[in-house]
Amino acid sequence: MTTYEIEPGRLFIGGRWHDAADGARGEVVDPSRGTVLTTVAEAGPADVDAAVRAARETFDAGHWAGLSGRERGRVLHRVAELIRENADDLAELESLDVGKPITLCRAVDVTNAANDYEHYAALAHSLDGATRDTPLNALAYTRREPLGVVAAITPYNFPLILAGTKLAPALAAGNTVVHKPADETPLSALYMARLLQEAGVPDGVVNVVTGTGPVTGEALLRHPGVDKVAFTGSTTVGRHVAGVAGAALRPVTMELGGNAAHLVFEDADLEKAVGAVIKAFVFNTGQFCMAGPRLLVARKVYPTLLGILAEAVPGVPVGDPRKPETVVGPMAGERHLRKVEEYVDLARQEGGRIVCGGERLDLDGGYYYKPTVIADLPNDSRAVQEEIFGPVLTVQPFDSEDEAVALANSTPYGLASGVQTGSLTRAHRVADRLQAGIVWVNDWAMLDPAVPFGGVKDSGFGREYGPEALASYTKVKSVVVSLD
Repeated sequence: MTTYEIEPGRLFIGGRWHDAADGARGEVVDPSRGTVLTTVAEAGPADVDAAVRAARETFDAGHWAGLSGRERGRVLHRVAELIRENADDLAELESLDVGKPITLCRAVDVTNAANDYEHYAALAHSLDGATRDTPLNALAYTRREPLGVVAAITPYNFPLILAGTKLAPALAAGNTVVHKPADETPLSALYMARLLQEAGVPDGVVNVVTGTGPVTGEALLRHPGVDKVAFTGSTTVGRHVAGVAGAALRPVTMELGGNAAHLVFEDADLEKAVGAVIKAFVFNTGQFCMAGPRLLVARKVYPTLLGILAEAVPGVPVGDPRKPETVVGPMAGERHLRKVEEYVDLARQEGGRIVCGGERLDLDGGYYYKPTVIADLPNDSRAVQEEIFGPVLTVQPFDSEDEAVALANSTPYGLASGVQTGSLTRAHRVADRLQAGIVWVNDWAMLDPAVPFGGVKDSGFGREYGPEALASYTKVKSVVVSLD
């Protein structure tokens, strides 16, 4: 396969490929080289309107919602099979488009995307209601019904996975979807449109509109034909999305920014802890809402752990994402690289000590940054409190469990957190006190479609994965039948 054989420059609306009404196009860049891969259509308001109307007409006609859950499940199971059959193509696309190491794309992105559809294929026929005991002389029961047209707006860091976390449960529940992928990384969304159609998803059920956030995203967000918004992205943009959706009284699922704390206690297995710590901040080049960029270490083992990191982190393979040995690829774009540079410079000004890294890596014209460890920053430092979204780790000591928890909870975010300890009692006790939607113990990024994740505080609300996500794409209707 070559990337350019996919329908890269066209919108997918009503089961057919379309050019943008005004002919607008945008470039898709290979971040490992800084060169243009291809161009794609940039949907304007007229294109978005066509996509929403196609989704609405298909929903109202019952071509998808009218099928039984078991029938929808069979189609979604076929989607999972097709993802696995086309794993090499999808892995290549994600690697080219996002700059992810090809090994990571195969092992994580493609595998998890297939698992998403398989999981919700199994849950599609589990959407049942309940009878309710009442003093009325009546039979009272509830039904779960699809919401209608879902606007799915996804980010650049995990295009394939985060599209699946929205489309799979939305489709399992019987909804139709208009998907707006990130303008920087649209290619796997277009490829998946073709696979979904091949699997038997009826025309008009899934529509893909590529383009920018301010034009395409805004038109989709404000369209009166949308019944729910499912958004993953930054907290700043999320506030705007929530405001617009709230004014229209539409339900919203928001998975936003994160700045997770990773707590290492003195009784932790340091050898295992170091592996989890490095994985937590370099995974996906740190472009991961659930990354662990804040390391909190018991003072007793603080110098030892810093020394281990100083030796180990520079040895993490950084480079061409097409090479199987690469662990850390480039940032997804020039602006993301500049943001990381600005935060590291700020950390220096705030008194931070660069333990390793702290600079760009000049390689093939790509957007590379060396994995960086920074010590000695005060807790009110912006580099500690704000989301950097790159391969940067700040390290702070603590003297007690209470202090560790207080430091962990001291930022506005609450998406993920982690605990390294040899004490099961402490693990449960600390996990209970951490303000986060998911807590990992003695590892990091253990994710599965059966386990829900999502945020508290400025990290959003609602849950992806699990039956909780499926329920969020439905509405409850009560039926009360008189028995007189």
